[in-house]
Amino acid sequence: MKKRQTNKKDSLPAVPFRTRLHKDLMYIRRHPGMYLMIIPALTVLLIYKFIPYYGILIAFKDYNIFAGKNPLDAIAASDWVGFYWFEKLFKGKDFMKVLMNTLIINFEKIVWIFPIPILCAIMLNEIGHRAYKRLTQTVIYIPHFFSWVIVYGIFLSLLSSSGVVNGFLQALGFEKIGFFTDTSVFRGVLVFTEGWKSIGHTTIVYLAAITGLDMELFDAARVDGAGRLKQIWHITIPGILPSIVLMLILKVGHILDHGFEQVLLFYNSTVYDVADIIQTYVYRQGIGRMEFSYSAALGLFNSVVAFVLIVGANAISRKTLHRSIW
Repeated sequence: MKKRQTNKKDSLPAVPFRTRLHKDLMYIRRHPGMYLMIIPALTVLLIYKFIPYYGILIAFKDYNIFAGKNPLDAIAASDWVGFYWFEKLFKGKDFMKVLMNTLIINFEKIVWIFPIPILCAIMLNEIGHRAYKRLTQTVIYIPHFFSWVIVYGIFLSLLSSSGVVNGFLQALGFEKIGFFTDTSVFRGVLVFTEGWKSIGHTTIVYLAAITGLDMELFDAARVDGAGRLKQIWHITIPGILPSIVLMLILKVGHILDHGFEQVLLFYNSTVYDVADIIQTYVYRQGIGRMEFSYSAALGLFNSVVAFVLIVGANAISRKTLHRSIW
């Protein structure tokens, strides 16, 4: 009979919990300054991330803002209704429309925008003239610092009925295009403006990953007779693949909670059918109609789905590409 091969890791004795705890405490005592420096960050997380979890109860209660002296007392004093708001949410006529709008808009952004920064980073890396390379980086990176209010003002002057683009179309004999009112065009405006604002920032991320690659690999490839295209295909792209996977997982994880500021500023009642996403719907229901519990249920649903998506995308990436966040 063949002897069962044992893994060395399996044969190692387990470290007792007290031993590991003692080592951790000794490490903290040796480096107290490091742990003092993270106290402000932990405090911010506690105040703005963990304590607000108490507000999740609003989704399971008939929340009345006037039921207590302060919002916390109001949550405790409100009547418990269980999954009533979730049933109302899933049976509502607007839920599927809002959900599909969110998925379609963000999916189109991933399909059309995600590959462009990768190509831009590769092309920038191939530029030999340093001054031109830095100028190009600066030009494409500047829109990242513009708020969505400024971006909306820029494109409103360009794409409105009396804007530059429609004036140019009229001069050529074409009809005006309702970029902000035509339901068949508006999603394209959202995708284009998102790309114009974000491509530069993501390009710098990939460019930093490229500059971190081992240059000896490129030297060896050139010695073997590989041209630039082969170097890009066999060295550059595999080298930045972990960064690509990381960015894609983050994009997929935020597919339901991305684009609120942009859509809120750009859309109007004429394009609600194709542009009203989960966040804008929550805003209008919660603030406009004072239906706090209903909007909280929708927000909780959004967070749960986003969590499932990011875990699923990470698992698929780990099995197929053997790369993942955790």
